[in-house]
Amino acid sequence: MMRKNFTMPALFASFRSSSSLLLGLIVVLGLSGCASQKMGSRSSVVDYLYPQDQQVNIEPATPILTLPLRVGIAFVPADRSHSSGGNAWALSQHGANLLDETAKQRIMENIAGHFRSLDYISDIQIIPGTYLRPQGSFANLEQLKSMFGFDVIALVSYDQLQFSDETKGALSYWTLVGAYLVSGQKNDTSTLMDTAVYDINSRKLLFRAPGVSQVKGRATPVNLSEELRRDSQQGFTEASKQMITNLELELERFTERLKNQPDEIKVVHSNNYKGGGSSSLLALLLLGMVALSRRNK
Repeated sequence: MMRKNFTMPALFASFRSSSSLLLGLIVVLGLSGCASQKMGSRSSVVDYLYPQDQQVNIEPATPILTLPLRVGIAFVPADRSHSSGGNAWALSQHGANLLDETAKQRIMENIAGHFRSLDYISDIQIIPGTYLRPQGSFANLEQLKSMFGFDVIALVSYDQLQFSDETKGALSYWTLVGAYLVSGQKNDTSTLMDTAVYDINSRKLLFRAPGVSQVKGRATPVNLSEELRRDSQQGFTEASKQMITNLELELERFTERLKNQPDEIKVVHSNNYKGGGSSSLLALLLLGMVALSRRNK
């Protein structure tokens, strides 16, 4: 019987070959059967103000705006992120497209920066997310009003969905080179952001403004999580910019409502305000819109 002798180089070569085969099998098993993946995260003004498990009584009331206005800005509490599908590479970033507090702070600062210079607004306060309770409803807003001293609040919400589908290039994933170099994943990110401005005393919606974004991209399976995270951030940024632009337009429409329907919203002024009621508010709103339009040119 012949005995087969293995030299050290041969053993190392055999080990490297086995390791490459094992890694290849891991890649194949991780990718096999993966067709698409859907991930998302959202927050809802309706769920926050009108929770299903609570009785929220809304008595009709006429908003009374006291000039100069004191305004708060806050993101409503977010739901948990969700994911469905079988793409193991996408699952590794589960929850990454939740909007973090740093990004929320930046968006709220951008909103506030567009309106701090307006004469009829005395103060804009950014409210940290820790002060808003999930499904806190108007009772939570009343608490915030007492704590921070504002009468009008802008509630910001969002809804983002991300889809990742395999293209024909996914056939190359059966090789390690393909998994690292071929962008066989087609990604779509849809983002909606919305700001709803409420008068807390009357519990009435004054106006709202949305912003949307569509981001399309491609990725290799190895860097799929990174690309999805980057697309998510881009989607939030683009949607927030459009939302701020629409806020300016909605403010102009709100001005027209004050002019054409003076009984719908009453305007008074505090002792330290030099304006003269709704007509002064109208003039200030128009001047503010002109200033904003000139600044954006």
